[in-house]
Parts: sequence; structure tokens; C-alpha cells
Amino acid sequence: MGWILTIVIILILIGYFYNRSEMGSSKKKKSSGGYAKWIGGGLGWAFGGPIGGILGFAFGKMFEDLQAGTYEHEGQTLQGDFRLSLLVLSAAVMKADGSVKKSELDYVKRFFINNFGINSAEQSILMLREIIKQDINIQDVSRQIGQFMDYPARLQLLHYLFGIAQADGQLPLNEVNLIRTIASFMGVSSSDFDSIKAMFVKEIDSAYKILEISPESSDNEVKKAYRDMAIKYHPDKVSHLGEDVRKAAEAKFKEVAAAYEKIKQERNLR
Repeated sequence: MGWILTIVIILILIGYFYNRSEMGSSKKKKSSGGYAKWIGGGLGWAFGGPIGGILGFAFGKMFEDLQAGTYEHEGQTLQGDFRLSLLVLSAAVMKADGSVKKSELDYVKRFFINNFGINSAEQSILMLREIIKQDINIQDVSRQIGQFMDYPARLQLLHYLFGIAQADGQLPLNEVNLIRTIASFMGVSSSDFDSIKAMFVKEIDSAYKILEISPESSDNEVKKAYRDMAIKYHPDKVSHLGEDVRKAAEAKFKEVAAAYEKIKQERNLR
């Protein structure tokens, strides 16, 4: 438990020195900005176990740079464990091909800007750069997320990871396989993984895969599957993660509706 205490001390010191720098600065600061609030918002289950080890090192490096005056950014508070878990898993996906290019960081930054806003994206990329330097044990990290994160949030994480993997217009097989491994260790069913994958990898039967049925399913089974999936992927399922995550979750919901409409047109269903 000693290392957990060390992490907590690091977080307190970061907040302390950052607040002192704010007080001594001649610039006007927004009351909602700063790393102190970001870190405070992340004091959850993610700071234990393997994720805690990764973030502990990253925060330590950020603390050194903060003292040197390297980090001069403001932004909105990151929303705790979900956002931090997304950063760790994003780093793992980006490293799947053995290297991380500047263009990939730019893709991820744009992805975070589109989903969380520019201020939060700046903070996230700073943290991501430090996390990328760490060895990430996908099995341990994914299992920790599966143990503590509710199922709808895990599905949303997978949707984000596919979006990041496809950010450059391609979806490499090694990244798909890594996301499949993450899903498995997080406890996500293979049918739910295939459903989300089908939202990004378009095939002849993608609409059926999204609804987790087959082309041989009856019309009544199609209708029931749509009702079930509409409930499973409803944005309100992740509303507790914040409005930004809820809005991003609407993409999955729209894919379900689009898949159902496509099948309805093919079968002339009403």
C-alpha cells in the first residue's frame, strides 16, 4: 500500500505547487481551470492497481515539469476514472504497431477535441505523452477496468478505441485484434464486441451484426433485437460520466437506428 500513499502525496504536491503558482501569477486565471482540479477529479479506483502504477509515474513526470514551468495550460476538469482509463487504453492502441508517430498524436488530439473540447484535449494529450512511455500490461489494466467500471461505460470505451484506431481513415488488423483482447479482459461479450466493430468495419451483414442477430432471424426477432439494442446503447446509460460522454454515446445509438432502418427497407418492414 506504500506506493498508493506515494501517489497521493504526489497529487497533493502537484495541487499545492500549482495553486501557489496561480496565486503568484500576474495573469488572471479561470476558477474552473488547472491541474489541481483535474487531478482531484481523478482520485478514484483508477489510482489503484496497474492503472495506478502507470498514472503514478506520469504524474511524477508532470510534477517535475510543473516545477520547471513547462506546463502552463488551463482547462476543464477531466471526469475521473473513465477519462483516465481511456487515455491508458488509447496509448496501448497507438503503440500496437510498435511505434507512435506525431501524426497519430495529432489524430488522437483531434478526436479528444471533437468529443471533450479543446481545453480538456490539451490536458489529455499532455498526460497521454507520458503514459505512452510506460509499459502497459493490457491484461492487468483491462481486468481492472472490467472489475470496477459498469458495463455501459466499458462499451463506450470500446467505441472510443475503434474511433481512435480509425482516426487516420484506416483500421489495421493488429489494432482491431488488440481492441478485441482489451474487450475480452474487460469482460465484454463477443457479441457486443462484434456489434461495435460492425459500426466501423462495414460488411454485407453489418446491420445484422450491430443488432446482434443473423440474416436468418425472423421479422419479430429483428424488431425485438432493435428494442433491446436501443436500450443497451441508449446515451442515458452513460449520462453519469458527464454530458460530453453522453453526447458522444449518441453515435452508437444512431448506428443502431440506422442498422434497423436498413434491415426494415430490405424486408419492407413497417
